[in-house]
Amino acid sequence: PEFPGLPVMASVENKMRGVRIEKLVLNISVGESGDRLTRAAKVLEQLTGQTPVFSKSRLTIRGFGIRRNDKIACHVTVRGAKAQELLERGLRVKEFELKSSCFSDSGCFGFGITEHIDLGMKYDPSTGIYGMDFYCQLARPVSAFPCASAATPASVLPTVSPRRTPRTGSFRPSPVSST
Repeated sequence: PEFPGLPVMASVENKMRGVRIEKLVLNISVGESGDRLTRAAKVLEQLTGQTPVFSKSRLTIRGFGIRRNDKIACHVTVRGAKAQELLERGLRVKEFELKSSCFSDSGCFGFGITEHIDLGMKYDPSTGIYGMDFYCQLARPVSAFPCASAATPASVLPTVSPRRTPRTGSFRPSPVSST
């Protein structure tokens, strides 16, 4: 898959060096539970065709009117061709240009848009307009099994002697039979 906004990072000959989209997370943070959050979930469902998951608040913040464990946001994780299509639509809104601060050290990136109708959705006055965050996680085909080379079967792992205490490394006296 080619993206006009992303640089080509690998040669075509070696498929294992190619970069692919592992997942794309779309997040709408409303900041309150209720009708606005339900409408935001409806927007994500129309956009992706998947049921969104609701995120809860960790803290009570009186200034924002948020209580602990209130549902305040919704998000969807998209993979495959649908993720590629949605990412391309999101990058088109940003004109395929992102700041360097949008990228992490691992090569993943995230950005936000202010209006969901810029993605090509029709405006519905009963729904309103919502901004959303895109976060894209990139991977190489090898990283599907990150520890495959270091994985060892359980039968090969060293066993701990029942007479050895794990903290000190000293031995307990073995039981002496009196025969």
